[in-house]
This record gives sequence, structure tokens and C-alpha cells, in this order.
Amino acid sequence: MITRLFSAALRGVDAQEVEVEVNARGADKPIVIIVGLPDAAVRESSQRVISAIGASALYLDDGIKTVNLAPADLKKEGPSFDLPIALAMIAASGTKPFNADDCCVVGELGLDGAVRPVKGVLSIALEAKRSGRTRLFVPEANAPEAAIIEGVQVFPIRNLKQAWDFLNGDIIIPPFHLDRRAFFNSHRSYEVDFDEVRGQHHVKRALEVAAAGGHNLIMVGPPGTGKSMLAKRLPTIMPDMTEDDAIETTKIHSITGLLDPKRAFLTTRPFRAPHHTISDAGLLGGGTNPGPGEVSLAHNGVLFLDELPEFRRQTLEVLRGPLEDFHVTISRAAGSLTFPSQFMMVAAMNPCPCGYYGDVKRDCRCSTRQIENYRQKISGPLLDRIDLHVEVPLVDFRELSSDTNIGEKSETIRQRVVAARGIQIERFRKFSNSTNSAMGSRQVRQHCKLTPEANGYLEHAMEEMNFSARAHDRILKVARTLADLAGAVDIRPNDILEAIQYRSLDRKLFS
Repeated sequence: MITRLFSAALRGVDAQEVEVEVNARGADKPIVIIVGLPDAAVRESSQRVISAIGASALYLDDGIKTVNLAPADLKKEGPSFDLPIALAMIAASGTKPFNADDCCVVGELGLDGAVRPVKGVLSIALEAKRSGRTRLFVPEANAPEAAIIEGVQVFPIRNLKQAWDFLNGDIIIPPFHLDRRAFFNSHRSYEVDFDEVRGQHHVKRALEVAAAGGHNLIMVGPPGTGKSMLAKRLPTIMPDMTEDDAIETTKIHSITGLLDPKRAFLTTRPFRAPHHTISDAGLLGGGTNPGPGEVSLAHNGVLFLDELPEFRRQTLEVLRGPLEDFHVTISRAAGSLTFPSQFMMVAAMNPCPCGYYGDVKRDCRCSTRQIENYRQKISGPLLDRIDLHVEVPLVDFRELSSDTNIGEKSETIRQRVVAARGIQIERFRKFSNSTNSAMGSRQVRQHCKLTPEANGYLEHAMEEMNFSARAHDRILKVARTLADLAGAVDIRPNDILEAIQYRSLDRKLFS
């Protein structure tokens, strides 16, 4: 007797439907053979399944059970196939046939029959909908995550016995209901705000420009000036994610198991701050079965690299591709996987190893050679991809202690950013990009035309500061964003001058 159920396997950030077939034939003792390119976790499921069936007081006859996971050339990983394998094996024992062609089933089994949560349920729910499955059986803890997808009934499963009785119509499990819109709107708040930062008004201005145009930014200053504090508040002034963006971002975090069970849906922009000891694979993604790295976990959000020169130079160089292409492709012998990686990069660094080079109050202890080696860890091509370079000086005591010197709230700044982004969305409605930072050369020529006065300022800067062609285009992109923030149709001379000022810092430090 052959029975079958449908499940799904993860491949990159997406899922692919898997047909779970079980063939039963006679033998003196129960033997389970799993085929279809399973990994160790899938092969071990036979022991979990047999124990769970016995603990659930369900019938499993003696004999050889051959479990085929089709398609056979797709690698199957993880314990999410436990539940569909167990249900198909029970049905193959001939106790009670059932028709579950409209179902997709995932879940890990404990030895006592309890169903445990698994990774990637959001991607699985999307695949179930695409494949025409109208019912989705998921572990109870994963139900809110799966219910985000409309068009599929999600049934939370606590244990194997409950799943079997429900499939046979012996009990009723109401589908999990999630008011997606209400959930989405109620979880958009941040725990930090820009009004908590005293002083640093020119840095806040630069962060506003970065958020408005999707530009990358680097802050340079001595320790304790608020670089990390400012970077952590950047997501609070970025436009709210759309539901589609939130689903795309949540998929990436779901397959890595990083979702908070209490908030099974990412409604605020991610902020990732990897340590400087991170490897190339940790930053970019990789592994035997490639998984997303920090650049993909920061998709639609912010990647913050603190103490930038402390990162290995080779590790930093792998960022050049994602910063230009907005995706990462990882190739292995078994194939290639592409992960999205459209993020804003914010970096912070000290001006020298001790941090006090140029400080008027404290003496720098570093030698000229140490300072040169420290700064050369950051390559010119990487700096060219960072649009805004900002100095972050020490904050005066009076600004820190004053009760009246409170800055703008994040909501106020966000409104200006949203207005500028709205102009860009309208400008690029016929193109794939939606921000000024993603403009191609043709779009730069079309939308960044200069007056003779502004063009003269830019020409002088190019000659005096030896900017590259890439830096030339990025100055124009930043100037376009500055004009959008002001609601100006054309780029003004002041916009060009401010954009050039944001590019001059690397020439002071790295010339």
C-alpha cells in the first residue's frame, strides 16, 4: 500500500514542495528506509517517528516502510519532515485511509509525539499557496508566522495524535486567525528615538540624508562621541516597511531560526551589527548548504560595522558586490543560491588606533606608521561606495547637561524622509529602483542635471580632490537627495556644495 502527503524543503530563502510517499510491505520487524537525498537529520527521523507513534497510542504494523521524498534530486535537510512521514506511515499501515492532497504538513516530532517548531515556515506557507494546497499543518508555535500568508488555512498542531485525528475527521481544529493588518500596525514601534541624542546636529542631518536617499555612510570620531548610538537610531527615521517588504525580510530571518516567537513577523527594519571578528561566510553567507549572511539578514534595513578598520580587509572587500548589486550569489558544487541584500551600510571608526588623533584636549599616542597602517585597512574602492563621510566630534558638556537642548523626535525626521522617498518613488515608478542611491549612470544623467554654477563647483572639486568617476556619480546622487528633501525640482548649487562636503573626509584621512 502506498500513501502520500505533501511537505516542503527549504532552498535558499524559498521553499520547494516535496511529496512524501510511503510504501509498506511485509517483514518480521518494523524497518524504515528513507530515500530521496536526505541528510542525517532526516535519516534519523525514523527513530523519532517510531517512538512518537508508540507514545501516541497509534498503530504501526510490522514490515518495511520505504519513505521516498520526491523530487529525489533535491537535498532534504532538517527535522521538519517528521510529522508528514509519521502520518503517511500510519496511513500505510492500513488502519484508516485518508485523502490529504489539499494539505501541506511540516513539523518536528519529539519522542513523546509532541510537535516542535521548525525553521522557514513563512517560506513553506508561500510555497503551499503557490502549489494550490489550501490547508497547512504547522507546529502550534509557528502558526502566527504561517498565518501571515493569506489564502491558506493554517492549523496549529500540538501533537501527532491530534494531527491524525483531525485528518480523519474525528476532531475539529479551528484554523488559526491572524489580523495581519492590525498585527502589522501594532508592532511598528522602536525602543529608541533620535531625541535621546544630545548635540551632533550635523551628524543627524547626514543620517537624515542617508535615510532619504538610501545612501551608505561612515562616521569618524574619537571613542564616546555617540557613533553607535546614532547608528542604532537610523532605522527609526527610515520609512516603514510595506507588507511585501516585511514578508521578504521575515523569510530570511525565518530560515535562520532568528525570529522571536512572540513577534513572528518583522514589522520594523532590521539592524544588524556583526562583530569585527566575523568571517567572510558569516558576513556574505555560505556553508555546505549555503545560508544567508549578515548582509542578507540586514535586507531592507541597516548593516552597522563598528570599528571598521578592525575588520579583516579581505572580509570588507566582499561587501563591494552586494553594495552595488543588492544581492549575493553563493555557488557550490550542488548549485547556486541567490540571497537578497539591499541594505544601508553604516560604518564607524576612530581616526587612529588610540582614537584621539586630531583631538584638541587629548594627545594621540600613535606613531605615524601606526596611523597609516590603521587607515589603509579600508580600501579606496570600498570608500568610493560610501556616499557620506561624516566627522563626529566630542559633545560639549553644556549640550549634554542641558534640559532644553533636546533634538527632534524620530517621527518628525521620518516625515521629511518619507516625503523625499515619495518623490523618488514617483521618479522611478517605471524602473526597478526606488531610491536615488540605486540610480544607474543613465538615470544620473537624466535626473541630476546641473546649472552652470553648480557644474563649476563640481568640476573644481573633481580636479582639486582627485575624485573617481564613481565618486562623481555618488556626489550627484547625494545632491539629488538633498534637493528632494528641500522639495526642489532642480539640483541647486548649495546641494552640490553640501554633497561635496560629505565626500571630502576620506581625502583628509586617506590621502
